[in-house]
Amino acid sequence: WPKFSIPVTAGSHGDRCHSCHNLAPAARKTTMHPRNKNADGYDFAALAAASAALAKHIKTTQAGTPSIDFANPAAVKMLNRAILMHHYGVKGWDIPAGYLCPPIPGRADYIHSVADLLATCNKKNIPSGAGVRVLDIGTGANLVYPLIGHAEYGWSFLGVDIDEAALANAQAILAKNPELDGEIELRHQTVWENIYTGLLRSGEVFDLSICNPPFHNSPDDVHAVSQRKWNNLNKPGAKRGAAEPRLNFGGGGAELWCNGGERAFVKLMIEQSCNIPKRVMWFTSLLSQGDNLPHIELALKKAKVVESRIIPMAQGQKQSRLIAWTFFGNGEREKWR
Repeated sequence: WPKFSIPVTAGSHGDRCHSCHNLAPAARKTTMHPRNKNADGYDFAALAAASAALAKHIKTTQAGTPSIDFANPAAVKMLNRAILMHHYGVKGWDIPAGYLCPPIPGRADYIHSVADLLATCNKKNIPSGAGVRVLDIGTGANLVYPLIGHAEYGWSFLGVDIDEAALANAQAILAKNPELDGEIELRHQTVWENIYTGLLRSGEVFDLSICNPPFHNSPDDVHAVSQRKWNNLNKPGAKRGAAEPRLNFGGGGAELWCNGGERAFVKLMIEQSCNIPKRVMWFTSLLSQGDNLPHIELALKKAKVVESRIIPMAQGQKQSRLIAWTFFGNGEREKWR
């Protein structure tokens, strides 16, 4: 795997809504990370050729361009399967009903953005190959971050989750892609209240920790967002309550909510990272709500991190940010590799 010499730029992200996929190509080109394989839009002909199951979901818009119904979870899943096959060589990707079906371009933007972050302490070269170890907190049934990160940069991953059924599905994906054997490892975090605590084995160190934290505070919050999006999509019966609203990217349980929402989760990440300050060079997490930023900055100050960064991310109308912090000084980061 070669090193990629790049100008270090902030990436972009549209992680919370699959409708962010459905942008005009020009809009995507200006908002997605420049290395994002979907930055110029979807090549539906190529995607359908890679995964025939997508073809029946492709329709022609009023503008005469191909698209899918982004409110249809089945269509979104087939689009993800095709993207992962066409761009990243992943065979047989699938998720069980009810599990999170994430927007692939947004996930790719996170990976490219943390790659740029690693380049800032590697003479502006993105380090590549299996020697770069990444810890994925809450890898989920979809395993998307490790699949993209390994395909793009050859990194090796440890994917962690509290949901054993999700890990079983992630293992099934790996079984269909034997070339990933030894490159992506899975581990069960057995204690609900723990994120990093009790997770790492003796001698394990990581270049990065990544996380897409549960966003909502309760199941009721999830339902309220579902109803609002359902109404915004003007689905038949939505206003009258005749149709049950659903998130087009799916998800449930610990994937979408925890007590205190993302603010509480990321604060707990920061607190527990203090106990393993030299086991991970850069801790990172998505933070979707701007109102949470002051609280997270205060938590970082309390943790006495050596440096923290806020990397803005955006796709379409959705604004988000990537939070990164480290307990390593500049000289230590340069020596890490």
